[in-house]
Amino acid sequence: MRWAILLVLLTSLIMQVSNSRAAEDSAPDGWTCGAPRDEIRPDFVYEPEGGQNGSPAWAIIADDRPALDGYWQKAFRVVGGQHYRFRALRRVENVAHPVRSAVVTVTWQDDRGKLVPGEVDMAQPEFPREGSSVDGWTEVADTYQAPAKATQAVVRLHFRWAPRGTVRWSEVALEKVSPPGPRMVRLAAVHFRPRGGKTPEENRQMFAPLVAKAAAERADLVCLGEAVTLCGTGLTYAEAAEPVPGPSTEYFGRLTKEHNLYLVAGLLEREGSVVYNTAVLVGPDGQLVGKYRKVCLPREEIDGGVAPGAEYPVFDTRFGRLGIMICWDLEFPEVARNLALGGAEVIALPIWGGHALLAQARAIENQVYLVSSTYDEEMKTGIVDRRGQWLAETRQQGDVLVVEVDLNRRTTWKWLGDLKSRVPRERPVTGFGD
Repeated sequence: MRWAILLVLLTSLIMQVSNSRAAEDSAPDGWTCGAPRDEIRPDFVYEPEGGQNGSPAWAIIADDRPALDGYWQKAFRVVGGQHYRFRALRRVENVAHPVRSAVVTVTWQDDRGKLVPGEVDMAQPEFPREGSSVDGWTEVADTYQAPAKATQAVVRLHFRWAPRGTVRWSEVALEKVSPPGPRMVRLAAVHFRPRGGKTPEENRQMFAPLVAKAAAERADLVCLGEAVTLCGTGLTYAEAAEPVPGPSTEYFGRLTKEHNLYLVAGLLEREGSVVYNTAVLVGPDGQLVGKYRKVCLPREEIDGGVAPGAEYPVFDTRFGRLGIMICWDLEFPEVARNLALGGAEVIALPIWGGHALLAQARAIENQVYLVSSTYDEEMKTGIVDRRGQWLAETRQQGDVLVVEVDLNRRTTWKWLGDLKSRVPRERPVTGFGD
C-alpha cells in the first residue's frame, strides 16, 4: 500500500515537472517556472491570447491541495543607479486574498545571481503595489531605483495558498524611466485645549489664530484636537452635536479657503437621533471633503449615548491619501491597519489623551506619517514618521508644529526592506478584514 502511494506521488510530480517544461517551451525566451519544492508545485500554462484584449498571459493553476506555491520568473537587464518602472496586469479566479496569494517580487542581483548592496544592507526584494482594476484586471506596478551594483532584476510572478484558484499575469514589463520627483507635504499639529467657551461657536473661534499661524508656515494639512466644539463647554455630547456639513464645517471652510490648506477637526455629529464622535476633513476650496466617525468608543462615550462608526474612509488630497482616526481608536491596531490597507499615507489623529508609544507603534506597523493633536500630558502633539520617531513634539498650550516630509521617499529597514509594500503580503488575513 505504501509503495502504491509513493508511486502515485512520484507520478504526480513527474507530470507537474513535465507540464512546467511544456509551459516554459511555449513561453517567450527567458521565462521559466519554479516552486519552493516540487511536491507543492502548481500547474503552469502560457496562453498567447489569454491576457487583456488578447495579449499573452502567464497562468498558474492550483488543484485542491491547500499549500501549492509556484511562480513564473524572468531576469531583466538593468543598469545600476537608473530608475525602472515595473508593471503587470493580474486577474484571479477563486482566490480569497489576492494581495497575499498573487504577488510580484523584484529582486536586484549581480551577474552571478547574488543579492547586491542596497540603501542600508543587502537589497531586499521589492513588492510592486496594487492599483486600479478594469474588467477584472488589476494593475500591479511601482517605480524603483536599481542599486548601484545591480545588473539584473529578477521578476517573479507568484501564486500560492489558494486551492482551486487561478491567476493570470499579462502585459509584464520592466522599463527604464526618468527619476520621479519628490512629493513634499507640510504637516501641522496644533496643541490647544479650548477653555472658557460656552458654545461650539465660541470654541471654534479660538482656533482661527492657530490655523493662521500654521498657514504662515505654509502648512498643507492642519490637525486640530478631538471634539473641539465640546471641550470645556460643559455641554453634553448631544447638546454639542450638529449636522455635518453644518456650522462647524462652514466656519472651518472659511479658514481653509482663506489659507489654502486642508484641516482636520474633531466635533460631535448629529444624524437624526444618532450622535457620533466625528472628525471632518475640510479642503482648500472651503468644502467638506469627508468625515470619519470614531469606530472604537470608550465606555464614557457609550454611556453618554454616542454611537460607533463602521467605516474606514481614505481621502484623496492634492498631496496624497489621508486617513483619520480619533483618540480611543489608537488603542486598537485594526483602525490604523484598515486605513493603511485603504491606501492612507498620512493619518490625522485628533485625540483627547492616550499613549505616545502607541502612536509610534501605529506609524511603524503601517508605514505612515501620523499627525497627533492632543489635550493631555501623557500623549504628545506632534508628527511621527514611518520609523516611529517624533519629528516634532510639544505639550505646550498654543504651540503649532509644522514639519515637511517627502511622501515619495522610501523608508528601508535593515534586513526587512520596504515594509510599506511588504506588510500587506504577509499580514494575517483574519481580524482586520480585506
